[in-house]
Amino acid sequence: MTPGPWRGTRPDPSGGKQPDPRAEQKPDPWAQQQPDPWADLRPARPTEAPTTAPRDRPPTAPMDPTAPVDASATALTDPPAAALTQALLAAEAGYPVMPLTRSKLPAIRSPHRGHPEVPTCRGACGRLGHGVHDASTDPLTVRRMFAAAPWATGYGIACGRPPHHLIGIDLDTKNGADGLTALRFLAEEHGFPLPPTVTVLTPSGGRHLWFSGPPSPPIPNSVGRLTPGIDVRGAGGYLVGPGSLTTHGRYVLAADTPHRPAPVPKTLLTLLTAPPPPAHREPPYGVPPQPAAALIRFVRASPRGQRNARLFWAACRAQESGLVQELAARLTEAACHTGLSAEEARATIASATRRG
Repeated sequence: MTPGPWRGTRPDPSGGKQPDPRAEQKPDPWAQQQPDPWADLRPARPTEAPTTAPRDRPPTAPMDPTAPVDASATALTDPPAAALTQALLAAEAGYPVMPLTRSKLPAIRSPHRGHPEVPTCRGACGRLGHGVHDASTDPLTVRRMFAAAPWATGYGIACGRPPHHLIGIDLDTKNGADGLTALRFLAEEHGFPLPPTVTVLTPSGGRHLWFSGPPSPPIPNSVGRLTPGIDVRGAGGYLVGPGSLTTHGRYVLAADTPHRPAPVPKTLLTLLTAPPPPAHREPPYGVPPQPAAALIRFVRASPRGQRNARLFWAACRAQESGLVQELAARLTEAACHTGLSAEEARATIASATRRG
């Protein structure tokens, strides 16, 4: 089998990771530059247009669950074969996987549909079709799932499961959100670093950051609870695996992604496990007003290449809090401190005001 992108990350039985014996032994990957272990999944061009997914293949020719994995270029031109190949490689690296349809949903229907009298089952019945609860690292189980769903063009990776206890930070860009800028604000405001980690680019322009977490407490799934544009995938959730093909295009790895998730920063972990805030907020995205001083600091600290994005994001938060008129002059001054002209700053703030 052609060496895959998950090479060198097999877990040992105790839950820790040890290098694949087939891979060259190297020092810690965070200590020096490593060879690219994700080469098979990186896009040919960073700006490559999303590939249109084919129609779901009818289950007329089931996959042979005992067939060897063919990671050749020919196999990778067939989305279901590619999905199985990458899912098996991910499972070998310790990530529990399951097949997904091109709409990113579990590919195997529940065996209990139409039977409301059956209590909630998470796989105790022994049949497939329990969504993320079916996810497995066992290659025979993975093959059996894909054989039962030959129309699957992608795979999901269960979060919160050993050995990696994966936490997914979903940075959204839909509906005017800017998850990446929101995460940078959160990191600066609470004083935690953002280490390089596995990063998957989504067809919509967003990105998924993978972090490894502790065995407990479980990280809850949430949508916009931290701040607008940031969703969290924790226990009971899943991430779309890199290489998966969906109706909107393919999920691909960022060009400079490491080959394993970084440990989640301690302060970020505290934020992820904090009790949910009171549900009486009025802003459109369900987020509390950001402190004015924090917004000004965030804009003043903008590096070149992020100045407009940060100013727009801060102005949107001020607009949601009803403070945009009060803070407009201070935001403009902060933006000018970074090198933007007053005209550019006022235009960006006006755009945020119109958006609100």
